[in-house]
Amino acid sequence: MDLSAVRFDEKGLVPVVVQDARTGEVLTLAYANREALEETLRTRRSTFYSRSRQALWRKGETSGNVQEVVEVLLDCDGDAVVYRVVPQGPACHTGERTCFHRALLEGEKDLGFVVGQVYATIKERLRTLPEGSYVARMHQAGLDRILKKIGEEAGEVILAAKNQNPEELRHEAADLLFHLLLTLAELGLTPEDLAKTLWERHRPRSPYDGSHGN
Repeated sequence: MDLSAVRFDEKGLVPVVVQDARTGEVLTLAYANREALEETLRTRRSTFYSRSRQALWRKGETSGNVQEVVEVLLDCDGDAVVYRVVPQGPACHTGERTCFHRALLEGEKDLGFVVGQVYATIKERLRTLPEGSYVARMHQAGLDRILKKIGEEAGEVILAAKNQNPEELRHEAADLLFHLLLTLAELGLTPEDLAKTLWERHRPRSPYDGSHGN
């Protein structure tokens, strides 16, 4: 655990950007001192230094919204850190998923970001089973009903493509992807599991590894 490359400021702190490892979404900007950074690396749980309380702040210690740290990155100048995390609950004290929930300029969201957000919502609905939730209703109907719905949506995708109707295809493909994500969640798989499998199949191969890519 060598922190010699970290350039703490005159107060002994370094800014920490907390990023959702699944979606790439920025969740929080906080600060860490050496002790907080050491504890984060040791426990793999987000730990910061609270400037207002002047004490260590272990994310989720009172709220239960802990963050599992999967990677810690140091920037090129050594004066900023990124925690890439899997959050268990909202990051913001307001109950919002991210502290950065007030848009000053709206931008388009890429597929990876949206898939991560939708999957997180599905997991939350499965955990809480709120009244009136489509996810809760499908879960209670059972896996066979969900699989039947996948078959129906796949048929709609095929039909839209055969009719060469891009707008209809867009909507039907989105419905199919949603129900696929629901199936993954029901069986304990994640979009990251799919990403890992796809990357293992299609990642660039070294010309020296004796294998051949696609």
